[in-house]
Amino acid sequence: MEIVKRANEFLERRDWPGMTDLFDPNVELYGTVGGLEEGKVLRGLSEISRAFETEDDEVWDEHRFEPQQFIDAGNRVVVLQREYQRSKSGAELVIDTASILDLRDGRIVRMQGYMNPAEALEAAGLPEQDAHSDS
Repeated sequence: MEIVKRANEFLERRDWPGMTDLFDPNVELYGTVGGLEEGKVLRGLSEISRAFETEDDEVWDEHRFEPQQFIDAGNRVVVLQREYQRSKSGAELVIDTASILDLRDGRIVRMQGYMNPAEALEAAGLPEQDAHSDS
């Protein structure tokens, strides 16, 4: 779980070089379930970082995630998070979302976002009430 917490801190700062030890070289980021990019797959930290930087430059004045809870689900971690977005046009949105990060050999190998936190819990095989426990 510490790996995922550290990765979140690096992501918030967009510290891509700092992440290299936390991610498998072939890490995959799957488009958010229920989001505009559902079905899209990015492979490798360089492709993922380019996509984040391009989106930050072209779409967002502000886009950040505040983890609310980390839930240990064996070789994966579910992160329940509050997402803050302000587009270049000034539209603002605050929404509760979730991510599942799969780990292997102490590195993150797969990431999947979910617009609906309950769907992330279900996908991880966790009962929904786990979202309310202190982990």
